[in-house]
Amino acid sequence: MDLKKQLETHLHQIARERDPYLATAGHFFVQEYIRASFSQWGSVEIHTFNVNNKLHENLILNLPSVAQTEKDNLSPILIAAHYDGVPGSPGADDNASGVAVLLELARIFAKQPAKYPIRLVAFDMEEAGLLGSQEYVNQLLREKQKLRLMLSLEMLGYCNSNPGTQEYPAPILKRFYPDTGDFIALIGNLKTIRDLMRLRNIFRISGSKSEFLPVPNNGKVVPAVRRSDHAPFWDAGYKAMMVTDTSFLRNPHYHKSSDRVETLDLDFLTGVCRGLEKGIREL
Repeated sequence: MDLKKQLETHLHQIARERDPYLATAGHFFVQEYIRASFSQWGSVEIHTFNVNNKLHENLILNLPSVAQTEKDNLSPILIAAHYDGVPGSPGADDNASGVAVLLELARIFAKQPAKYPIRLVAFDMEEAGLLGSQEYVNQLLREKQKLRLMLSLEMLGYCNSNPGTQEYPAPILKRFYPDTGDFIALIGNLKTIRDLMRLRNIFRISGSKSEFLPVPNNGKVVPAVRRSDHAPFWDAGYKAMMVTDTSFLRNPHYHKSSDRVETLDLDFLTGVCRGLEKGIREL
């Protein structure tokens, strides 16, 4: 099966206006598309939450690890991407790209399990202030659930190999990181340093340029690094990281009507998906 073609198919289904209030038909279509994709590989769990008297859904698929003994009882690796969008944008990079990779990782780990159980979550209401992930984290805390690691897939498909195309949220970072926007970034809390290094190295070995940034104090000194669904997990004390093409610091189409599939680099996106699979297997 051609991974690049599969990702492209998902992108064309998901990249459409899907604001939960102003583009309800698109939002519902994408929600059902994710549900149908997940349901090929197991029973889909629905986590519902209420915002302004409207019910929203986080969609969850749990996949078992390779056969382990009972005593191993490993905590899952949670991989998430938000599926809602902003008004007026088809959101191909933000975040159809993340959801497309999420759906392919579901297929990959269902067919060939990893060492750890894998939990895949499609979050709603990220654009409204990380509401879906915050509600879900609250449930995890209530149930005292442990996680091996949380990965937030946040915009994975935009790449520009011209110098001067990469910006940074703090001027000092320009001294340590490339000015060319052709790498995948891994941004984690301090607990994830070892995982950040391992994933970065596996991305590079698999042929994708990658950089990592560990951030102290849950990223509060550089608020831009908190702008995705990993942030509530940081605040709750979980090991979590964002996997990203760096969003508005690179992609000029961010939150615009021009954020379309044809602006994405599908070879780059495919490399990110392959690197993630290999990295997750090595954790």
